[in-house]
Amino acid sequence: MTSPILDGQIREGRHHMQVRVYYEDTDFSGIVYHANYLRFMERGRTNHLRLMGAEQQALFDEAQEVTGGFTFVVRSMTLDFLKPARMDDVLDVVTWPIAVKGASIMLAQEVRRGDDVLVKAEVRVAFISGGRAQPIPKAIRALMKADLA
Repeated sequence: MTSPILDGQIREGRHHMQVRVYYEDTDFSGIVYHANYLRFMERGRTNHLRLMGAEQQALFDEAQEVTGGFTFVVRSMTLDFLKPARMDDVLDVVTWPIAVKGASIMLAQEVRRGDDVLVKAEVRVAFISGGRAQPIPKAIRALMKADLA
């Protein structure tokens, strides 16, 4: 079940999710530790799928019956750290699909504070079943391509 407060919202083909920076997200200098942006962006990708109608647990259950299970794995990621975030900042994690091909989806992500883009990323996510890359199921492909229109 989705919760608009927790899961964010889709506006103009892009998923927006707010994250508050807590003390635990920062390093000794008071700025967000670089690896924590990966956590924020993972939540953004998960909630993007959820709001598109692809709740991961339901997908896992269905795939277990049909194919014996599957997983999405990050195949590659390119990051640009542009500006720091600090404790108590409210960040907007923005996610949108760039391309859906065969066994992978290419997503763009940004972490913003207001109008400032703090981090930019391109993420290739592969669909794996039986230990190998497999074509993305039509239902998921259709959901993601709907955002590309």
